Amino acid sequence: MELIDSQGRVHDYLRISVTDRCNLRCLYCMGPEGITQIPHQEILSYEEIIQVIKTATPLGIRRIRITGGEPLTRKGLPRLLEQISEIPAIKDLSMTTNGILLPRYAASLKAAGLKRVNISLDSLKPEKYRAITRKGDLSQALRGIDTALELGLTPVKINTVLIKGFNDDEVPELIKLVQEKPVHLRFIEYMPIGDHDHNYSQHYLPLSFVQEAARAAGLPLTPTAPRTGAGPAEWFTIPGGQGTVGLIHPISRHYCHHCNRLRLTPDGYIKTCLYWEHEYPVRPCINDPEALTRLLLTAVKEKPARHLMQQETGAKTPRARRSMSKTGG
Repeated sequence: MELIDSQGRVHDYLRISVTDRCNLRCLYCMGPEGITQIPHQEILSYEEIIQVIKTATPLGIRRIRITGGEPLTRKGLPRLLEQISEIPAIKDLSMTTNGILLPRYAASLKAAGLKRVNISLDSLKPEKYRAITRKGDLSQALRGIDTALELGLTPVKINTVLIKGFNDDEVPELIKLVQEKPVHLRFIEYMPIGDHDHNYSQHYLPLSFVQEAARAAGLPLTPTAPRTGAGPAEWFTIPGGQGTVGLIHPISRHYCHHCNRLRLTPDGYIKTCLYWEHEYPVRPCINDPEALTRLLLTAVKEKPARHLMQQETGAKTPRARRSMSKTGG
């Protein structure tokens, strides 16, 4: 048995959100009032997470990404990573983080089996970084990037959400990071995820804007081969670049036709699509591998052919009501 859906898409990638807690409060992730946190007793234990992985690997899961919230706010995370890395079928173990806590934990994470990190960074201007994160210190995030590079948690990828009227004037400066450091910068289109975001259309820009801004700044993007990982980015080189620039177009050029991922939320639900509401609870069958196998197969079988984010106009649609911090991006 394999995790193959009605569109013939083979699923080998599981993203696991270990917490909805975060040390930042990014504008596109949650509303100004923050979020109602999931009670601790409803968060999956590490033992439950391992059971899901061990049930999923015979079905073809080979890649695991740890997400949050901010995953490094959960205690004992290296213990979970060590258990995951001991599962022979898992060939790639990565993490998405804001980087703030990496200097403290990166060495223990690498020792536990973490291979690489993606670090969120939406501005290189301290005041803008603080504004979008509502409390963050840019210097700490940059220190996290340097720590990941020093310890070999590579390739280090930088995730930048392109936001109209906020960081669209920083595109050339952000791209120059690739000339300064051996990092792989990925611009991501702004997505309408969660009920808190009522101004989506005011923030959205297609990534064609990045290509135009790069060209105007004398930093033309030249297509290149894909980098390590299971992501959907188009990759480019720039003159003098140590790394690459990636473009991820979930809206203007959706990549649903080759989606290979499932998500496990911190409170124990399988989501087959970041956008759609439907979820499948794993906890009722967590100790029954056969039942859990059936649930995973059913979830993939019922996966929609594509999302409808490009149709989002502010009107009510059957989109995910979970904030990004309760889903894992």
